[in-house]
Amino acid sequence: MEPSVHHFSELFAQLGLPSDTPSIQAFIARHAPLAEDVRLEEAPFWTAAQAQLLREERIDDADWAIVVDRLNLALRAPA
Repeated sequence: MEPSVHHFSELFAQLGLPSDTPSIQAFIARHAPLAEDVRLEEAPFWTAAQAQLLREERIDDADWAIVVDRLNLALRAPA
């Protein structure tokens, strides 16, 4: 079985956030850069449910872990 490739838009939809490209770019610009000592799922801008989803997807599902890691990197880059 071939692994699924997930996109930011799918992850944002799973998080209950607007998932169009301009909204994703605005979200990242608004919240970056995330401090290096803050785990992605512990960032203050997530709801408890969003944080739990990120934690579970990173740990439990290799396919989703890739896009979660990409989001983590995007939020660490200077705005």
